[in-house]
Amino acid sequence: MIKTVLVKECYSTFTNRRVFGPMGFMNKSLTFSEDEDWKRIRTLLSPTFSSVKLKEMFPIIREFSDGLVKNLRPQAEKGKPVVLRDIFGAYSIDVITGTSFGVNINSLNNPQDIFVEKVKKILKLDFFNPVIFSVGLSDLELAAQSIIFIFAGYDTTSLTLYLLALHPDVQKKLQEEVDRTLPNKAPATYDAVMEMEYVDMVVNEVLRLYPIAGRVERVGKTDVEINGVVIPKNTLVMVPIYALQRDAKYWPEPEEFRPERFSKKNKESINPYIYMPFGAGPRNCIGMRFALMNIKLALVRLMQNFSFQPCKETQIPLKISKKPLLQPEKPIVLKIVSRDRTINGA
Repeated sequence: MIKTVLVKECYSTFTNRRVFGPMGFMNKSLTFSEDEDWKRIRTLLSPTFSSVKLKEMFPIIREFSDGLVKNLRPQAEKGKPVVLRDIFGAYSIDVITGTSFGVNINSLNNPQDIFVEKVKKILKLDFFNPVIFSVGLSDLELAAQSIIFIFAGYDTTSLTLYLLALHPDVQKKLQEEVDRTLPNKAPATYDAVMEMEYVDMVVNEVLRLYPIAGRVERVGKTDVEINGVVIPKNTLVMVPIYALQRDAKYWPEPEEFRPERFSKKNKESINPYIYMPFGAGPRNCIGMRFALMNIKLALVRLMQNFSFQPCKETQIPLKISKKPLLQPEKPIVLKIVSRDRTINGA
């Protein structure tokens, strides 16, 4: 049934998401647009996330990841707990605005500004020269896509580091792969980052435990019958991603953090409609590959230079808020330890 709703009947019946009332210019985002508007925006945006475009964006994002390391160095030297959301919220904004519009709003170096205020800055930017977005989109449409990308991914890196801090054996194994692939803190390359097998396993397991969205929703445009079940027009259909990805029927000891679930051998047996942290079908997350590249690059640069440890301020176990986008109830706080006194490339 999930495949039918998200894939087979996507264009004919289950094209649109639920409408939450007046949304202003955000109804121009790919997430909330409907029918022909959605198809047009999706068609215009799709080429910007090709492998060629991602490789073009990589040096820009790498520059911001270098800034991320620089920003964390004094925090590691002080030995004080760090609120990760402040750091990675700013980093996400810098990456999105830097790759989308060629603008550096320097969020990382202004941590005293609250996250919402930084997002407001996006609305004031001059969108005359987008770097990656198609020129067929209006200024408001460009702004809407950017805000969606910022909100969609800024917690994933924090959650990854949280799980690594609680599982030092996994963190050590990850650092060993990074050191082996990029010895002596060699500059990261697109191919090196995307080909690291254990990095991929770790990120996939984090997204299993903490998908960006806890569920996927579609609203039927017509009456339809699926597997003998009649679904009337305008019925809201929900796919419980969070629940499916923690269901013991499909995942042994589902609450445990085990990157080995996503080894090359095990990955082949995973049902794509049980594991779908970015959704599935024509309306899945268009920025999936961009998000994965961004998360992996940040993770590689951080593992080259730091180790992360829990501290007395760290919430264990982590409590997740009941919002459309999964977020910790309280900001994640960790201790950062420099792996050595020399941080190259930062």
